[in-house]
Amino acid sequence: MLTHTDLREIQTRSLKMQGWIRQQTFSPENRKTLRRFSSWEVSELILGLNQNTFRGKMAADPSLPAGMVEPEGRQRWFTLDEVNTLRRKIRPRGKSLVPPRPGGRAFRTAIANFKGGAGKSTVALHFAHAAALDGYRVLCVDFDPQATLSHSMGLTDVSEERTVWGIMARDLVRETEAQNAAPRGAASGAALPRRTLPSSITGLGIQDLRVSDFIQPTNWPTIDLIPSCANAAFVEFASAQYRHLNPEWSFFAAVNRFLDQLPDDQWDLIFFDCPPAIGYQSMNAVFAADMLYIPSGPGYWEYDSTTSFIGQLSEALEDLAHGFEGALSADKVTLPKAFCDIRFLLTRYEPGNDLHRAMFEAFGKVFGDKLARQPIEMTRAVEQSGRFLSSIYEMDYREMTRETWRRARASFDRAFAEYHEVMLPCWEGLSQGTLSADKVAAEGAGT
Repeated sequence: MLTHTDLREIQTRSLKMQGWIRQQTFSPENRKTLRRFSSWEVSELILGLNQNTFRGKMAADPSLPAGMVEPEGRQRWFTLDEVNTLRRKIRPRGKSLVPPRPGGRAFRTAIANFKGGAGKSTVALHFAHAAALDGYRVLCVDFDPQATLSHSMGLTDVSEERTVWGIMARDLVRETEAQNAAPRGAASGAALPRRTLPSSITGLGIQDLRVSDFIQPTNWPTIDLIPSCANAAFVEFASAQYRHLNPEWSFFAAVNRFLDQLPDDQWDLIFFDCPPAIGYQSMNAVFAADMLYIPSGPGYWEYDSTTSFIGQLSEALEDLAHGFEGALSADKVTLPKAFCDIRFLLTRYEPGNDLHRAMFEAFGKVFGDKLARQPIEMTRAVEQSGRFLSSIYEMDYREMTRETWRRARASFDRAFAEYHEVMLPCWEGLSQGTLSADKVAAEGAGT
């Protein structure tokens, strides 16, 4: 017979192996580092310049970063900071290479589906890296206790208090204190109940943490992360208890309130990696998002699971809208929840596979223009990047044939370019106030 003691011993052995794997995957210091990018990558794939044009600009301006030439090498290799300096200083034909950035806060995208293995973490990781290479400043939020995104970004030693669970506990205490300090009467003359939280929650001191305490840097200088860890799975149990302690607490808006406290100009894009379930964490991600991206594999069962997911998500959002309607007057929260756009993205797609092509056509018939035109293709390079907890952008193309690496990168480039094409008008609408949540809801009701 096996008990929890046996499970603990198995975990201990697994953690030792996990440490060895990280040593093989990361740097000798057990810390993930970002590689340099070759002049070929910088000119053609990142800045979109002809190599001769790029070399001419470099020769004409000695103040530009020179990069580094490796021993016995000919190409120059640049850090991402140097790449961004080049982006700001080089103006081919007077055109800026800095990406468009509407005013207002960062644009938020939730990548969600409750089918495990749909590619949520892979898409979140690659979109974050593609955005950083485009010149955007990125914040990622890992809602998944499996912490795949956090581990892929080199963060493995994470305290659960500094995860989404900590954000929700902090919000509970602050919202409860604000409710208790509010006028005790109501329009009906009935007094609102006073809620008391136990010292097991208030004594943690999470309510005193600053916003910045939850955000950690990554090995990419322009990407930050609110990480997750296995113990963050506790949030699903804790949140049920929290709701019992304070039924008036709008638990689903905790992360939204947290993000509203961030400086508008510190990040440009925010990506949420959601867990494979509809629960307290995923509902926080969905509710805080401006756009919903739903990845799915190309099989029938994955299509079936995706169909179930959007049905259950619809019911959950409807329940929230009815359950809290009229109770959020002091909040910057509008019900029902509305998205600027929703997109379905096919992952692990093999263009030579008859079944995959048939499923892509079936997805298109059902979801119409909400299906992304550019699926994520499955290649050997993508499989290899997943095994090494890296994106294709982090892998050095010299570790394989350049064509294999370039084909894998091109798939993610096309998918991100399509995301950017859809996202930017939404972002501009939000910044101009023409796509506020209530207006989007009204427009949706009108159609």
